[in-house]
Amino acid sequence: MDKIEFLEMYMGLYINHFPLLEAMKSGNGDYVVLDIRNAPAEMKKEQIKGAKAIAAKDLPDQLDNLDKSKTYVVYDWNGGTILGKQALLTLYKAGFKAYELAGAFEGWKGMNLPTEPAV
Repeated sequence: MDKIEFLEMYMGLYINHFPLLEAMKSGNGDYVVLDIRNAPAEMKKEQIKGAKAIAAKDLPDQLDNLDKSKTYVVYDWNGGTILGKQALLTLYKAGFKAYELAGAFEGWKGMNLPTEPAV
């Protein structure tokens, strides 16, 4: 694999906030956003509006509760952590369609996109 192919493959693991936000605004239910941060709600305080909280450590045990017809978008605190990649690997191995949110929660919040109290 050359560098261009590698970068195209790597970038294909991510979705940026624009198509996700557009899908959320239009009521398109194809995407399910998963907050995979390994922290209790009182530590997180807020999450992306409409996100479902499933900690990365609990994701393997929750796969039976997920709909394989949906596309999952996982996010962690920031893009520098490995939890998003671990969650993607778990979802891919189980046959799900998934992306990691580019910029993670930090980027989403930094652009003042919709959030809500963490549940």
